[in-house]
Amino acid sequence: MQETLFHIIGHSDWQRAQERGSYTPAGFDAEGFIHLSLRGQILRPANLLYAGRDDLLLLVIDPRRVAADVVFEPGSHGETEHFPHLYGELNLDAVTSTVDFPCGEDGSFVLPADLP
Repeated sequence: MQETLFHIIGHSDWQRAQERGSYTPAGFDAEGFIHLSLRGQILRPANLLYAGRDDLLLLVIDPRRVAADVVFEPGSHGETEHFPHLYGELNLDAVTSTVDFPCGEDGSFVLPADLP
């Protein structure tokens, strides 16, 4: 897979990941994977799960650098579309950049203009 992957994360969670040297979200133990998105999929989970949050970043991830397995599976909220799921920790050297991802005044999200 060559297409860039993305992950929505809070600023404080990203700070903790950098201090730790790798990243797993709070729900990882229960789900067993990290939710990722392709560029065209970012807004669906953003608006469904994070509406109103202004403390978010998008991690820009090079799939060729990801150490754990990425598997495309149906979304967790009834989607028929397949989303990338990372079955393991996210190694931070796979993150090529971060992009601020605040919501708009109405609480919804649009893709940032500077998203690679």
